[in-house]
Amino acid sequence: MLKGYLLEKQQKLLQQQSNFYTSTGLHVFFKDPVKNIDIESVIEKVESSVPVHLLSEVEMIIFGWFEEFEERALSAFYDGGTLYISNKHKDFNSVYDDIVHEISHSIEEPYGYFIYGDKKIEDEFLRKRKYLHDILWNMDYKIPLSVAMDPEYNEEFDMFLYKKVGYDKLEIILSGIFISPYAATSLREYFATGFAEFFTNPDLNSFLQKVSPELYKKLILLQNSEELDNQ
Repeated sequence: MLKGYLLEKQQKLLQQQSNFYTSTGLHVFFKDPVKNIDIESVIEKVESSVPVHLLSEVEMIIFGWFEEFEERALSAFYDGGTLYISNKHKDFNSVYDDIVHEISHSIEEPYGYFIYGDKKIEDEFLRKRKYLHDILWNMDYKIPLSVAMDPEYNEEFDMFLYKKVGYDKLEIILSGIFISPYAATSLREYFATGFAEFFTNPDLNSFLQKVSPELYKKLILLQNSEELDNQ
């Protein structure tokens, strides 16, 4: 009986998943159905959390399964005005976090110089990378310093962290250094994880401010459209 009720509830949810536009003009399209998650509520929360001027580059969100997810072990990515979000998320918050995270990548083109031009975030990131490299080296996880000090995405370093060291171990090692293991992946992901944390967990911003003060300062400025207009 319970199984029948759950199946009926799931079927109703799938039937409700028709493509829609939000009040800001964002087009939400379902390539494949998303089970057991109220996507309209997720989008409403995103639009209430992220300032409207930081949503301007996103024209469309497509939910579904794409080859890139398997090829690159992703659950979301941004490309050319569109967010591609996996339809296989487990819960509301994972969808919410992924969308906000990818929004951060959408603003890197129009606001890239504002974000990275003064090198303050990059310098902060590389200081942390050097510290991480030294800790791992002493633990006999060794990779050339030149690789660790490359701020751009480097597949060798990514796989080193993900496969050789492991995110479970990294979470302990990086406590108080990076806000998450994924933040150590590259400069862009350092910014993106901070952006997502800033807007999805505003009550915890004091922790972000403590761990990544330069990134936090930049996010404070980014949320103010007048500040951006003056740049």
